[in-house]
Order: sequence, then structure tokens, then C-alpha cells
Amino acid sequence: MTTGGREIEHGYPHLDTVRSAVHALFKRLSYDTVSTFATSVLPVDVAFDETEDLHLGAQRVARAMVRQLHLPDARVVLTFREMEHAANVELTAGPEYFIELNERFTKHRTDIGAALAHEVMHVYLHRLDLSFPGTRDNEILTDTAAAYLGAGWLLLDAYREHGPFSQKLGYLTPEEFGYVLAKRARFFGEDPAPWFTSPQAYDAYTAGAARARQDLRRPPLAGAGWAARLRYAKDRRAAQEPRRAGRPPAAGEGYAFEGPSPLRVSFPCPACHQRIRVPVRGRLQARCGLCKTLLDCDT
Repeated sequence: MTTGGREIEHGYPHLDTVRSAVHALFKRLSYDTVSTFATSVLPVDVAFDETEDLHLGAQRVARAMVRQLHLPDARVVLTFREMEHAANVELTAGPEYFIELNERFTKHRTDIGAALAHEVMHVYLHRLDLSFPGTRDNEILTDTAAAYLGAGWLLLDAYREHGPFSQKLGYLTPEEFGYVLAKRARFFGEDPAPWFTSPQAYDAYTAGAARARQDLRRPPLAGAGWAARLRYAKDRRAAQEPRRAGRPPAAGEGYAFEGPSPLRVSFPCPACHQRIRVPVRGRLQARCGLCKTLLDCDT
């Protein structure tokens, strides 16, 4: 879970899995439950003064994470030891939470909240019985869920690059964390930008937000750019006249035509990535049945 002294991966190599994770959250929790996470864990709740007792402070931050994720209030058992990863959690059915933290956090207390955000989310997903096959995808699900449900902004804030020193917690790239946080910000109307203490984290959030806005500019959404609209119009004509020479929608366009009559188009919701199907009849509004987002379309 920790990158230290090694080159940090950037960009969006896990974007498909991230989108699947957001969709899985809405499918498993429902719109009503996701809506109860409208407020993120606040910086004041996870601040760690150097004068505070290490174990008592870590337990306080852990309880803040437990509250943020609406888990039962129970005893948190925290230990520090030498280990390869940043942290580890015991996934048990019992009410207690058993978490191990890398001993390096005894000297880097400001990052304890980030490590606990990831580990407590493992507990939440375990009790929710939500997982992805394979360790890599499951860890991406955990990071995505932590960010989307209001705890994971700390994971991005733990990203720093200072000369030869580099650090990143979690399995998402910094820009992917920014992408998920921007999705959350748009859905809940809560901007995490003022909370970042790391300049690199702020830059990654800005980049991720720009990538998230691209999802709002893909046809048949009315906000699509002119070049994308031209491609869409060509694909629509080909779908309406199957015998004429034409190409299917290019890979990555996201939309697909179904017909021929009455012709319909399906596309992923830019908020939760649920497939939406609407008739091809010009300007209309569509509401996602999963996340309730209202979308302006030009089909």
C-alpha cells in the first residue's frame, strides 16, 4: 500500500475498474444509502498533534473513520509493527476492529488517517459482502469506495513528491483518486480542494476533475463537443440505414445503437456508469434509474 523512493505511477490505468467500482457501490447500497454519505470526514476530526499520545490519537482517528462509514461503534485495537505494507486489518464478524499499522507511522502521524481510511473501508466492504475478484481489483474497489464515501480524500493528501522522496498510499494513481473525488464532489456538491495540504495532491485532484468532466462531454449528452457530435451523427446515420457503408461506434465512445426501428441508444451514466437506454428522437431529458441524476441529451 506504500510507495516510498520508487517511481509513482500516474494517469488512468485502472479507470475501467474504478468506474465499475462506483457502479457497484450504487448497485449494492442504493441511491438512498449512498446519499447518507453526503459529508466527508473533516480535517479537524483526523488532525494529529505531535503532542497527542500516539495510541490514543490513533484510536481517536480510527473511531472517526468508523463513524464516517456508519459502522457499529465498537472497540478499536491498534498496534504498530514492522511490516511491508502500510497497514493490515483483521476481517472478523465480531464487533471489535483489529488494525495493524506500519511502525513508520509513529514518526509520520499525519498519514495515520489515510492508512485507516483504507483499512476501515476493508471492514465496511467485508460486512457489506461486496468484493471484486482478484487482489488488485479488490484493492481498487476499496480505494474507490473510500474516496467516494467521504474518507479517501486523505489517501490522496498523503501523496507527496519532494526531490528524491516520494510517497503514495493506496492502489489508485493520484489522478484516479482525483477523478473519484471529483465525481463525489459533483454528486454531493462538496468540494474537498481546501482540505489538501499536499500541493501534489491538489494538482492530481485538478487533473482528475478535468478527466471527470470529459465524461459529461460524451454523446449523446447535450454537452458533447462538436467533434464527438459529428462522430455520433455519422454512427447514428449508419445505424438508421444498416445497408449503407458505415462503421460501428468506435471503441471507447461508450454509446451503442439498438434498432433499427424504433432506434434507441444506450450509454453509461456519467455519474454512476449505469447503462441508460433512450429513444433516438433529438433533445430530451433522461433520469438515471440508479443514481437519479437528470441528464440533458441530444440523441
